[in-house]
Amino acid sequence: MSTAQINEKKGSYGILAILMVGAFISILNSTLLNIALPSIQIDLGIETSTVQWLTTGYMLVNGIMIPTTAFLIKKYSVRNLFLTAMLLFSIGTIVAGVAHVFPLLLSARMVQAAGSAIMMPLLMNVLLTSFPVEKRGSAMGLFGLVMMFAPAIGPTLSGWIIEHYDWRMLFHFITPLALLVLIFGFFKLKDHKEKVDIKIDKLSVILSSLGFGGLLYGFSSAGSKGWDSPWVYGTLIVGAISLILFISRQLKMDTPMLEFKIFKHPMFALSATISIVLNMAMFSGMILIPMYTQTVRGISPFDSGLLMLPGALLMALMSPVTGKLFDKFGARILASIGLLITVVTTYLLSKLSMETTYTEIVILFSVRSFGMSMSMMPIMTNGLNSLPARMNPHGTAMNNTLNQISGAIGTALLVTVMSNRAASTAEDLMTKAMSKLTRSQPTAEMMGQMKAQIGMQAMLDGINFSFFVSTFIAGVALILALFIKRAWPAEEKPAVKKIKPLK
Repeated sequence: MSTAQINEKKGSYGILAILMVGAFISILNSTLLNIALPSIQIDLGIETSTVQWLTTGYMLVNGIMIPTTAFLIKKYSVRNLFLTAMLLFSIGTIVAGVAHVFPLLLSARMVQAAGSAIMMPLLMNVLLTSFPVEKRGSAMGLFGLVMMFAPAIGPTLSGWIIEHYDWRMLFHFITPLALLVLIFGFFKLKDHKEKVDIKIDKLSVILSSLGFGGLLYGFSSAGSKGWDSPWVYGTLIVGAISLILFISRQLKMDTPMLEFKIFKHPMFALSATISIVLNMAMFSGMILIPMYTQTVRGISPFDSGLLMLPGALLMALMSPVTGKLFDKFGARILASIGLLITVVTTYLLSKLSMETTYTEIVILFSVRSFGMSMSMMPIMTNGLNSLPARMNPHGTAMNNTLNQISGAIGTALLVTVMSNRAASTAEDLMTKAMSKLTRSQPTAEMMGQMKAQIGMQAMLDGINFSFFVSTFIAGVALILALFIKRAWPAEEKPAVKKIKPLK
């Protein structure tokens, strides 16, 4: 290997290291704030529905920005995009740390989101272009380590900070790290790129924003507002119509903002479908386990975060291992085994009771996370491997967009299932309880205790039923995974020598 090749390789790894640290900080930031919402609500004197906008608004900006990243990656260099993303993220973090009114805090979070939305597709695209197909599993495994490790420590770290400091410390903690990465990237990233003369279609941006933004807002609001809310079904209708118009416009354009023709590649279409279904199932654990531990069992937020930490760390540590196994065995074996584990453990989580021990929950959640780690990255990598190199920016943008939407859909679906089941169970239990009390005259205190007990039992039944529904969702992903085939880009298929027939 020549000196020039060695230097080029070192430069590529240097770019990846800087990008990964930037991506880690942005993902960590998005998970830190969830546990802090009650503290922010009390401190700023706002309603629960208002404070939720700190997460909903962040998600909306991500959903609007991510579809444009394919265009941005094509037009601008990695250096320029990274520095712009980190600058936006740093400004948003600094402003959020000093915000004393909600509108300023929300605006800062949205500026953060604009920077964060560029980071993930940019990193994935650099990984795809820096490594050959046969080494991409290992590369994506490292990406998975970053993607999983940040959410792993986020809730626990956030819980500890909130117990000991003001919620603003969450932003003060991130600020120096973000600024260091920005400064380091400014001096170390030397990526150069010729100017590409392409222009973004403004109507596509508007339709994309209305389409993806409408769907994300509608589904993420359904759990709290209810499906019969005009805001929910109204934004879903606007989102669906705008998305149909957006897709039809992209299919007719010579240089679309987001290339939907990538779904003509069967393995990408299959991997995208499995990822959507798997994301929906994954969110059941992320939402329902904290509800069970904190609301039903009365476990503190910090201990709830600790409960989920081993599983999240296992996902992070397994990611590089899974990447190497993917390079050797392909996606189908790994995904099938992983999804089978996911289905079984999700079903066992549908049998939670008031007597289920803390250790049992930790073990079940950790084994379920292990199954998820065997499935997610191999499925996504196999799908991206089927695309030609020029389609990589569109593939990464599409995957990240679908992940956002499927997460919102999964959350809305499972919260609705849980709420409806809990309401019907509470009604049945109350009817039975009242029939037994007709001959006696219970005191107000007894009635209060009875209602509280029925409420807990009803919520437990709702959580278990949601896990049961999630089992079938994961089962669909398992069936689809059986049809996975090892994918190679058209221009990178291994050459096969043709043997001339004997005359």
